[in-house]
Amino acid sequence: METVYTSKRIFLNSANHPAEVFPGGIVVSGIDGKVTRVLSSWAAVDHYLKDNEGDFEHYDFGDLLLMPGLIDTHVHINEPGRTEWEGFHTATKAAAAGGFTTICDMPLNSIPPTTSVANLRTKVTAARKKIFVDVAFWGGLVPDNQHELRRMIASGVIGFKCFLCPSGVEEFPHVSEEQVHAAARLIEGTGAVLAVSDVMRIEYRTRSGLDCTDTWQN
Repeated sequence: METVYTSKRIFLNSANHPAEVFPGGIVVSGIDGKVTRVLSSWAAVDHYLKDNEGDFEHYDFGDLLLMPGLIDTHVHINEPGRTEWEGFHTATKAAAAGGFTTICDMPLNSIPPTTSVANLRTKVTAARKKIFVDVAFWGGLVPDNQHELRRMIASGVIGFKCFLCPSGVEEFPHVSEEQVHAAARLIEGTGAVLAVSDVMRIEYRTRSGLDCTDTWQN
């Protein structure tokens, strides 16, 4: 059985529906949960409802905005270990309230960090029965875990984060440029991403002649 979601305000921004708000409906398959049709007017909605009477579930959201779920690729869910900073329950509930249906958890600030398959399993266990949205996990690259990288990819991490400068937490040490290059070679061809955070110190002189130093993190 299909499900049709209707609203006076739908936003899709797709090839067939450019960035504009329109009244209509979204039809979702009851078999695989995929969108099968976009009803791009109230007339199309009325036609669908009459032609398929009794063969669908209907949810009308009135004036509420109906749009694809947002994805946040950089979230620090610090559970376990520093749950008082942010845990799975609060992070994912806040995400859902803001329209985010997927968030990607960064590998540091939790204890343990996500730097091995065992630590990844600890994170997944901590998340069970506490999440309101989909959660993906980044793995971490640290000096002594290159043998874990491909195993973590096989276990589901979406990529790896590393630092060329101190990360701010002692359990997630930074790596050297050589270790970054070695890791990149190890994960080449897997489709996983390697994200590198670095700090640059930029020295300059102001118009008044004052020497200054800025710190810039990438």
